[in-house]
Amino acid sequence: MKKVEAIIKPFKLEEVKEALAGVGIQGLTVSEVKGFGRQKGHKELYRGAEYVVEFLPKVKLEIVVSDDNLEQVIKAIVDSASTGRIGDGKIFVSPIEDAVRIRTGESGDIVIS
Repeated sequence: MKKVEAIIKPFKLEEVKEALAGVGIQGLTVSEVKGFGRQKGHKELYRGAEYVVEFLPKVKLEIVVSDDNLEQVIKAIVDSASTGRIGDGKIFVSPIEDAVRIRTGESGDIVIS
């Protein structure tokens, strides 16, 4: 099992969610986050005063998938979240040792399918 964490632009959330459903993903966790990368924020003008927005709003998706589905999930996220411009986001993949369904006590790959 792998945990896929994707940081994307907020307006791309619905498109990514639909793409993930298309490859069979039934559940995911979504968090509103703020951060910056190479983009380093941007300047805005408010009531005649210029100020720097250092932390940009993003959405973080967390999905646990079987090893067999990993490439499909990554491709679905990349294809649906990409605008071709700086700040599109990142995808991080981490190994998961085990998963347990709290209600039944089941563990392993059955929990995420």
